[in-house]
Amino acid sequence: MNIHEKQTEFLSRQILPARLDVFETAWFLGFKPHDIPVLAGAGLLKPLGNPARNCIKHYATETLQQFRRDEKWLARASEVVRQFWHAKNARQQKKEGG
Repeated sequence: MNIHEKQTEFLSRQILPARLDVFETAWFLGFKPHDIPVLAGAGLLKPLGNPARNCIKHYATETLQQFRRDEKWLARASEVVRQFWHAKNARQQKKEGG
């Protein structure tokens, strides 16, 4: 099963599990999986428990449902992601001399 099929299957579920991994969190909130660590680093998402840096992170579905309905949170999260990638791309261009 490829990633698109997994995403489609996940989003079609009637009942979601109580905790979601990074991919499921991204699909549920409408972000890309690589944006979730950005949101966590900005303090907009908090993984469950106290996971080590290199561990799989899980997020509470209940909290994510609240965020999903909160237009202000979504706008803030979108802006944090936009700023992160803008700054990263600018650093890369500067490094390449362009």
